Amino acid sequence: MNQVQEIVGLVDGVLGQDVIGTYLHGSSVLGGLRPASDVDVLVVSRRRMDEQERRTLLGGLRRISGSRNEVRPVELTVVVQSEVKPWRYPPTGDFLYGEWLRAEYEAGEVPQPEPMPDLALLIPMALTGDISLTGPRPAQVLDPVPQADLVRSSVAGIPSLLDDLDSDTRNVLLTFARIWNTLATGQIKSKDAAADWALAQLPPEHRAVLEHARQLYLNCHYSEESWSDALQAQVRPHVDRVLGEIDRLLAPPADVRGTRKTHPGPPSSSP
Repeated sequence: MNQVQEIVGLVDGVLGQDVIGTYLHGSSVLGGLRPASDVDVLVVSRRRMDEQERRTLLGGLRRISGSRNEVRPVELTVVVQSEVKPWRYPPTGDFLYGEWLRAEYEAGEVPQPEPMPDLALLIPMALTGDISLTGPRPAQVLDPVPQADLVRSSVAGIPSLLDDLDSDTRNVLLTFARIWNTLATGQIKSKDAAADWALAQLPPEHRAVLEHARQLYLNCHYSEESWSDALQAQVRPHVDRVLGEIDRLLAPPADVRGTRKTHPGPPSSSP
């Protein structure tokens, strides 16, 4: 059984007939999985899960996700249909699993319902990809997301991305490129395609770090990420330039950087 089939079987075992549909999004539908890509799955349900169902789903995902299990990381989002159809912002998600949260899960935390602005990005990807693992086509289950909410969701993630800049440099730089591209074009592209677009817009002195992040994404697994001291020194000037471009595109004018948390000093070298 492949990993996607295991995910579908696990979700069906927990929610049963309350699953309306299960849909791929992310890299799977935006140009194909890369070596470091997650398997991104959106589940649309008729109801919220109870605590035991949350624990069962969490335990199952911990066993079938991530390098320790010698498989791809899984990002699984469950949303109750009434939270997103009719569409409203920010929607409430019922459950979120991601490998970046594994330490919290192992400390005893269980995913709970919470506002999930990222659903304004996930849903357009699911609609565009139009890949149903179970249930009707996504357009029969999900409403389209207005462009204004796509922008709001993109910008809402900037503070947390900056918090992760030192520890997850590659993905943060690629995500900033995608935010910039989304605001400029109204489309959500794969990380490498967004990086290609951003590289064409940037002056030469700000291209090297993004090109390196792109090559890592295309060719390496998570554990293989490495940055020279020279590239590390260019990360923050690059980020400031990209955030300046994002600021410029926002309407009405707003200073994204005024809302973000800052980190003193240069980023530390990755191992």
